[in-house]
Amino acid sequence: MRALVQRVSQASVTVDGTVAGEIGAGLLVLVCAMRGDTEAQSEWLARKVVNLRIFSDDEGRMNRSLVDIGGSALVVSQFTLAAETKGNRPGFSSAAPPDEGERLYEHFSGQVRGHGVTVANGIFGADMKVALVNDGPVTIWLDTEGK
Repeated sequence: MRALVQRVSQASVTVDGTVAGEIGAGLLVLVCAMRGDTEAQSEWLARKVVNLRIFSDDEGRMNRSLVDIGGSALVVSQFTLAAETKGNRPGFSSAAPPDEGERLYEHFSGQVRGHGVTVANGIFGADMKVALVNDGPVTIWLDTEGK
């Protein structure tokens, strides 16, 4: 699985003019299941996301995790993280099929919740509008390949 994690002061996702999910301080997590991914990879990624020490401590150092600050996560499916960009038109054949991608996306969200984090979600497969205020900016790329 792949995730693009952004530290945010606020974020929301809107579908057809209706807010589907929103958070205050925390993480926007754009997540993509890759062909052949498993629940074990989803669980590893969830642990990594909630324990990433990318929030400031009292001395201003990135030394606190999402769990430490009591922050929330907005988890949004993003199959385009699987883009193959050898040419000018990206291909997405390495993304998991939609049914498998949705299952692993839901599993990932549940695993993040299982760590005591409040989770808001987008709508899998929908045309979503994501708004965020990136705090820092801090943006981290995670990939379970080889884990």
